[in-house]
Amino acid sequence: MKSIFSLACVAFLLYIFTFYMDGEMGVIIIAFLLMALVISLVYAVYGQKRVKVSFDCDAYVKKGSSLEVKVKVEKEGIFPLPFIEITTEASQTFGENKKTFRLSLCKEPVTEFTFTQPAVIGGCGEIKVTSVRSCGFLGFVKLKAKTALPEAKIVGVIPEIPQISASSQLFRNIADAVLTSDNEDENDTAMLFSANTFPGYEHREYVPGDSMKRVNWKLSSKTNKLMVRLDEASSAVQPCIALDLFRSGAEDKKTLEREERLLQSVFGLITLLVKQGIACTFLYHRYDDSVVIENVDNPDYPSQLLLKVLSVKPVAKKRLDVGKCPENLCACVVATTDTGEDFVSITEKLPDKENSSVIIPEYTEKTNVKLPVWYLTEDNNFKLVE
Repeated sequence: MKSIFSLACVAFLLYIFTFYMDGEMGVIIIAFLLMALVISLVYAVYGQKRVKVSFDCDAYVKKGSSLEVKVKVEKEGIFPLPFIEITTEASQTFGENKKTFRLSLCKEPVTEFTFTQPAVIGGCGEIKVTSVRSCGFLGFVKLKAKTALPEAKIVGVIPEIPQISASSQLFRNIADAVLTSDNEDENDTAMLFSANTFPGYEHREYVPGDSMKRVNWKLSSKTNKLMVRLDEASSAVQPCIALDLFRSGAEDKKTLEREERLLQSVFGLITLLVKQGIACTFLYHRYDDSVVIENVDNPDYPSQLLLKVLSVKPVAKKRLDVGKCPENLCACVVATTDTGEDFVSITEKLPDKENSSVIIPEYTEKTNVKLPVWYLTEDNNFKLVE
């Protein structure tokens, strides 16, 4: 639109000059400009198929820092390309959404430049090139490049995970459920031992080569040495955390902020559980929309698990199937961004509703969920919605 306006202004000035000032000189100027426009158009058409754009950046960036994006522009052939216009777009996890860059490829066949994007909201972000245009040297002609655009890059913005106090009531409820389950297992083990003279639930000290998934972190913290469960079936009774990043519509700033708060709540709780010696099972969506079930039993694993979650872009109007939670769990916590009617219906699939709870991103007065609903306060303590 700007190019058309500029061209109209030039044409108006030429009209005034030719018919009211100097007609002969005006004709010469018009002929020169028409020739220049034709040559500019030829260069723009030539550059449509002879420019290739690619870019690269880190897969993760911490919230509050800046993501560095490196763009590479290559041309084919020996003829110069006066101007190339590149437009990039970032999701709202970054502070600046759209940027436009103009550069010339006259001598060098390859040109590189770098720009930054501030990371402002934790979650799964995206960087992409939305358009590449070949421009004539006059700037009036802009033609869309016919070469393929580079694939978008998924970038995880890592939020700060809060340290939740062990005095939080939600954690105490889970710990009580685990303790009750452990006591029942011990009673079952004693009965099994007396009947078959073989222990069904025993431990030995860790030796190199043992799977870390068999380490009983709760017992290890009490004995100050790593203890390995010999009966893996007995150790399968764990609390389950399910992450449902549900989007009811298009991505916006408020949606992203709610998702960030939910991620902080979930991974703050998981980190606390593992540090207190309570291993847990974690459910989330994979990039292909399948459900992933992870066993979290190592204090170093929650940070790695967070990176996996941040690499998966949430799908609009797609719920996590909580029916895939293991049946032999002692407690279940479903974290969701939306507690609508469809969420109420899927919670009916939970195997143990008595020890089930729900985490939401922020306080809400109205909810149709019949289970206890919790949210993380500003002082990093879980509070029950009354």
